[in-house]
Amino acid sequence: MPFCSQCGQRVSAADVFCGKCGGRQPVTPGTAHPRADAMAAFHPRTASVLCYVPGIGWIVSVVVLASQRFRNDRAVRFHAFQGLYLFVAWLIADWVLKPAAALMPWMRFGIYQIVELVLLVASIFMMMKAGQNEAFELPIVGELAQRSAAGN
Repeated sequence: MPFCSQCGQRVSAADVFCGKCGGRQPVTPGTAHPRADAMAAFHPRTASVLCYVPGIGWIVSVVVLASQRFRNDRAVRFHAFQGLYLFVAWLIADWVLKPAAALMPWMRFGIYQIVELVLLVASIFMMMKAGQNEAFELPIVGELAQRSAAGN
């Protein structure tokens, strides 16, 4: 069991501050705080694939972009941004196209369902590409994702 570098009080190896004097404890390699980064245990390929999961991929994308682990990994950041932009396309289809199709009889011929199917296929396709470590750019959102990932 280590001791405080300031007052000599016993501290645990995981303590960042001393419980007696409040002094900051030096961090030795391998004893970093376990909650330092939520994405520390994720492989870059896993994080990239999870960014495209319909419904929850946007949450993973936000966590990846906020994570210190992937701050300098341009490929993973590209997938996170592209996953976010793909989610925005889902929102636009759901909040704009679906109500418009319900109001206009000439749009009731499955346009919303076709767009939804295209977005689902694009998500599955991008999960496969990310799983193969390929940075495939989708039309429109791919260029935006490249620019956003380059902007660090």
